[in-house]
Amino acid sequence: MKLYWELFSVFFRMGAVTFGGGYAMLPILQREVVDNRGWCTNEELADYYAIGQCTPGIIAVNTATFIGFKLKGLAGALLATYGVVAPSFIIIGIIAALLQNFADYAVVQNAFAGIRVVVAVLIFNAVVKLLKSSVVDKLTACVFLAVGLLAFFLDVSPVLFVLIAGALGVAAKVLWKGAGEK
Repeated sequence: MKLYWELFSVFFRMGAVTFGGGYAMLPILQREVVDNRGWCTNEELADYYAIGQCTPGIIAVNTATFIGFKLKGLAGALLATYGVVAPSFIIIGIIAALLQNFADYAVVQNAFAGIRVVVAVLIFNAVVKLLKSSVVDKLTACVFLAVGLLAFFLDVSPVLFVLIAGALGVAAKVLWKGAGEK
């Protein structure tokens, strides 16, 4: 029963303090579910993020659902999911009721400008951590550079990149295993 409460409360706290969406949540997820609780590894978290990118919905919600499911099945998935979205519903409801009255105030506009800068830094730090754990050899470095360049120059769905990279990973493993057996 304790783990159910932890799933809900950890994801509730993350949902309450994360501004900027799923990518901004990555460093908090790494700290809470990988470093502090050991609920998954960095590699598993990267996999959950990749799958979350390919499935409908919000990445942070999908990732919470995957972690909850891994730990406690359907009930864990539901609790983690509810935990991560409940603060948004509460906060958005309050902001929607009040924002029209305060949106033109300079202090509110400046606060949002500051928050955007912090979110950019958090996302950058998360990307650096993912790079360190994901780009581990020449193949992954080539995939990273190729996808990075293609994503920069082409307007292609991230799902396509994830599927192609997954296929390359499988093909490389099959070829590597086949070359090792000869």
